[in-house]
Amino acid sequence: MLITNAKIITWEQPNQILENQAIRISGAHISEVGLQNELLELYPREQRLDACGQYVMPGNICAHTHFYGAFARGLAIPGSAPKDFPDILEKLWWPLDKSLTEEDVRASALVMLIDAIKNGTTTLIDHHASPNALAGSLDVIAEAVDQSGVRAVLCYEVTDRDGEDKAKAGIEENVRFIERTRRENVAEGTVAATFGLHASLTLSDRTLDACRETAPEGVGFHIHVAEHEVDEYDSLGKSGLRVVDRLERHGILGPNTIVAHAIHVDAREVGLLAETGTWVTHQPRSNMNNGVGVAEVESMLRAGVNVCLGTDGFPHSMWEEWKTAYLLHKVWHRDPRRMSALDVVQMAVYNNARLAGSFFGGAPLGVIVPGAHADLIFVDYHPHTPLTVDNLPWQIVFGFQERMVTTTIAAGKVLMHDRELLTLDEDTITSEARRQAPSVWERYYAQFGI
Repeated sequence: MLITNAKIITWEQPNQILENQAIRISGAHISEVGLQNELLELYPREQRLDACGQYVMPGNICAHTHFYGAFARGLAIPGSAPKDFPDILEKLWWPLDKSLTEEDVRASALVMLIDAIKNGTTTLIDHHASPNALAGSLDVIAEAVDQSGVRAVLCYEVTDRDGEDKAKAGIEENVRFIERTRRENVAEGTVAATFGLHASLTLSDRTLDACRETAPEGVGFHIHVAEHEVDEYDSLGKSGLRVVDRLERHGILGPNTIVAHAIHVDAREVGLLAETGTWVTHQPRSNMNNGVGVAEVESMLRAGVNVCLGTDGFPHSMWEEWKTAYLLHKVWHRDPRRMSALDVVQMAVYNNARLAGSFFGGAPLGVIVPGAHADLIFVDYHPHTPLTVDNLPWQIVFGFQERMVTTTIAAGKVLMHDRELLTLDEDTITSEARRQAPSVWERYYAQFGI
């Protein structure tokens, strides 16, 4: 396939914006990027996809999300409003994940995947929990991912909060699914795996050690860290160590591990994250919603921490997350100089691509160059000022909107063309989710005696 009549944003380092050039896709990869006239002459019978003058760029990447939270939308929490994040966990997330059946897991994944495709997000790193539909749940999500055509990294959230048996079952689900993806040669597919952990505050020393001992060689972890102060206080009470130090003691950190949030870490913990090459994901919309504070992202970047950008289950509109990160740090510090758009690009483009690419080896991800994975989006943006390589980050923050995404491609497959979904039937999927939601909510409220 030849993509023609495009303005190509390559997201190389340094970035380039190419005109009068075309992209040739062979299978799941970009095979050539060159002058349009020359490629048309070389491949006169190749299928053509006309970008009609739109910007063509790598698909967006989400470094941390929760598909299973889809049924929380519109759900009224009973009683008084949660007063803090631990209250939110107790009143919303933990009763909700217990309410999910296997069919709910499938439906929640499908609606979130539709959202990703429409918003131009082609790779997602998910963190799943469904303690009453645990065994095989990652297979169910993987089937939905395969159906959609996007790229995803999956794991199951191990926790002690549902008892020893379910903690063991969570470990088994992670190991089983990791081994499955290894057998299926993930480098050639669109589904990868890591090992999920909930958070230090719901994990005993014994369970952390069991996870470390059973995790296959070379596999890291995906865990929430210091999203709220309670995580630090709990860790200090259990071990006399702060959270990051505790995880380091148990062998959880490292270049294959993802730490979500890291809001209430101290300077030494930041140092440990940098020294171990551990990835950190920043989710500003979620942090604002939960009232948990703001991570010192700029300081972490300066310290050498690999900070990425995720959504934490919010819609997979990554440019909205860009904008929120750009603005939140300014108001938090009461300083308009904070959080440059260049820092946002470092997180959302370059670091996200390196993180996601570590799960899908064999080819670069998040860049338009020969040999890279063919994950692309078309953006119908008409700037009223000159758009250049130098001002592109600010053009995106102040100008790009997800409604401008018209075409989404992942692994060389067109998932949406001219805003028409090609792999998923939105009407059928959302209709089924609406049918299932009352039952999910009924099981949720039953836990409160309602």
